[in-house]
Formats: sequence, structure tokens, C-alpha cells
Amino acid sequence: MSYDLKRIDLSALFAPVCRAAEALARLDECVARSSIREGFLERQDFADAIASMWVDGELVHVEDLVLHDARRDARTPTHELTIAHSVLRSRRQIGSHPAEWALSPSGLARLRGDARETEIASAARPASPMPAQVEPEDEDALSAETAVEFAEIDALLSRSNALIQDTLNNRPVTKPATDRDPLIYDADWDEDARLEEWFQVVKSAHELPPILKAAIALDSWNQLQVLQHRAELGRQLIAALMRQDGIARAHLPPLNVGLKAIKIERRRSPSRMTRLLAILESFEETAATGLKEHDRLLAARAQLERRTANRRGHSRLPQLVDLVIARPVVSASLIAQELDITPQGALVLTKELNLREMTGRGRYRAWGVL
Repeated sequence: MSYDLKRIDLSALFAPVCRAAEALARLDECVARSSIREGFLERQDFADAIASMWVDGELVHVEDLVLHDARRDARTPTHELTIAHSVLRSRRQIGSHPAEWALSPSGLARLRGDARETEIASAARPASPMPAQVEPEDEDALSAETAVEFAEIDALLSRSNALIQDTLNNRPVTKPATDRDPLIYDADWDEDARLEEWFQVVKSAHELPPILKAAIALDSWNQLQVLQHRAELGRQLIAALMRQDGIARAHLPPLNVGLKAIKIERRRSPSRMTRLLAILESFEETAATGLKEHDRLLAARAQLERRTANRRGHSRLPQLVDLVIARPVVSASLIAQELDITPQGALVLTKELNLREMTGRGRYRAWGVL
């Protein structure tokens, strides 16, 4: 499957591109100067992970994701919750690295969960000091079993060195076909070839405006179906591409939040122009939703800080304010873990702060400022 850029009517996309670029630039500047930047970005990570599952047709509750991330699950995690947490970890990895890391060979290998990339990291890690050498009782003390183990270690080191050289020379790190379960992965589905084709599409759009380039990159990722079971990774890579191109220097755009607001008929329309217009509209919706959320959190924090006035210096209420701003919901066990207090003390703090109870239950309770 090929993706031709020559048949795109650029004149029809000019106005949507300008609106989306203006909205994202306004949000990025707001985040860069925000007093609640860290908490806002953490909330955006959770919101994007939940919206990503929604875009793929799955439903995950935000309180379940928050508790699962804190290892305070109220029930056994579902498969969908595990995938949502994987999206959350991917966003954190991309945000904690330089802008160009996500689209580099090593970054792609890490985000794709390539097992061989783990071998590279292990080989690059300095070896632990060897224990003091023990003199053997005789020259034949080295058994045949030990010799076989040393041979396996030498083979592993040889493979690791080869992989390191591939990475240093910017050659893609690929997973051996023997590692793929034929019951899960299609043997004829060449992910590396499709990924290379997608990079060619992104490269061919380098002269276009960055917003339009990102929209084309997202649409081509969906049409080429690059990865069999990681379609959501493409949306994270597009956000990283925006960050790399300077559209969003201060944050990683939660693109799934905007895509969630677009009807599926438009997102998956047979017409490429309809899909591109829908994607550009989703970019604008992402920025508008982010600005509203930021203003709402600022107002909520100002209201909560009034309740912490005239408190003692060792009071945990200011820390609780920062926690509820950073997390969509908090439970007593989560508050106790983060603030290093007892669950009973956490309940007392929530009453003093007058947080809103989110679940409506008496047994399993969670609070927030939503």
C-alpha cells in the first residue's frame, strides 16, 4: 500500500492548518508559563491514555488507571487497563527524553517493546565486579558444563555487540522472526518495511507546514497500518513529531483527547481529504480542551489554597493540594502512600480540604476536583 501526497488539495487545508497551529501555539505558551505545569502535564498523560482507548473502541475508567499506576488496584486489572497503562508509560518515556528520541532507532525499539533492544541496554551496562578468584584444586576443575555456559555467554556478547553497532550506525533494530508467535502475529506482515515506508511519507512532507505534516503522518500511519497490535503508538509518535518540529516545545500534545471529539465516520472516511480535515479539527479541539482544563485547574487550586491558609508549617494539606491537582482522582490508600501518612490521616485531610467524593460509594471511595 502506497500513500501519494501529490493528490492532496493544499488550498482547502490552508485555513484549518492555520487555526490548528494558532490553537496549539497558544496552549504551548500557556503550559510553558504555567504555575501548575507539572500537575497539568501529569493529568494530560492520564487523559490521553483514557482517550486513546476510547478512540480504539475500548472503555477504561480513569480512577482504575490512576490506582493501577500507583499499584493500588481495587480489582484485578483488565487487558484494556493494561494497554492504557502502556500508553501512559509511553507518554512518560517520550516526555522524559529529548524531542528527537522517540523517532530514533533506539527510541522506536524501546517504545515497540523490542526484546533485542533490552539486550542492547544490558550489554551497554557496565559489568558487575567479579568475585575474588578461587584457585582450582587441579587443572581439570573446569567442567564441561561450565565451558558450555561460557560459550553461551560469548555468543550473547557477540550478538549484543552487533546490535550496538547497528544502533550506532542508525540501522533499525528489528526483532527476529522466530520471536513472533504465529498465533498472534501475521508472518506476512512486515512491520519494518511498513515503518520504513511511513518514514518516507514523513520525509516527503518535510516542506509542508509542521501541522499539515503531522496530520499527513497520522493519516498515513492509519492507512499503512504499520504495527499489527500497536496502532495507538502512532498517535504518540505524531505527538513526538510535533514536539520535535517545535509546535509543542513545552508539552506533549494529548492528540487522543481531540480525536475522541471527532465522529468515527469522519476519522475513518474513505475520502482522504475528509480524514485530513477531521485530524486538523482534532488538533484544534485538543488545544481548546487543554486550555479549558488548565483554566479550571488554576481556579480549583486557588480555591483549595485558601483552605490551607494559616496552617502550621508541617501541615500536609499543601502537599495534598498538589496531589489532587496532578491526579484526576485520589483514594485514601493513594494519599497515604504519596504523603507517607496513615489511611485514617488521609481521610481527615480530605475532609479538611473538602474534596469532592467521586464514586458515590461508602466502601470504595475516591476524591478529586473534577
